[in-house]
Amino acid sequence: MIFASGNGSNAENIIKYFQDKGTAEVTAVFSNNRQAKVLQRAHNRGVKALHFDREALYETNDIFNLLKDMKPDLIVLAGFLWIFPNKILQEFPGKVINIHPALLPKYGGKGMYGMNVHEAILEQKEVETGISIHYVNDKYDEGKLIFQKTTSVDPHDTAESIAQKIHELEYEHFPKVIENLLFPSEDA
Repeated sequence: MIFASGNGSNAENIIKYFQDKGTAEVTAVFSNNRQAKVLQRAHNRGVKALHFDREALYETNDIFNLLKDMKPDLIVLAGFLWIFPNKILQEFPGKVINIHPALLPKYGGKGMYGMNVHEAILEQKEVETGISIHYVNDKYDEGKLIFQKTTSVDPHDTAESIAQKIHELEYEHFPKVIENLLFPSEDA
């Protein structure tokens, strides 16, 4: 199960990865943005896509009860921009993960997503950046780290070229990390 707010390229990549391998299945994609491209991407891949509003997530038990009924093995946040409700985190302990386009704890927190992160990295003249996959807690980007992978920031890089490098890391590693969480190997 995936929660996303925007374009959904990571969500689509995850769906495709598991459809190709047949080891697991993305049962639904949830979005808080009715116009999010992720909804169409999910439909195109034959995955149920659902839109919800702030009230359904925070003020009622609509999403909470739906998740309880669906019993997901893992809830993946892939570009989901709202803080995740505590009652869902408590119902699914250790089963909610997120990906962040920087090496946490740097460049995390509210408002630090997408191009905002890449522009901050350039502004601070960082020589490397990367991705962080972490468990979700009740604060933005502060959950326990699961995985990080770095890439260099070259002098000629732009925010757009950094974004491309980050997407490549996300596409390569995010599905594999999910798979390892769902099916831990004996030697891990």
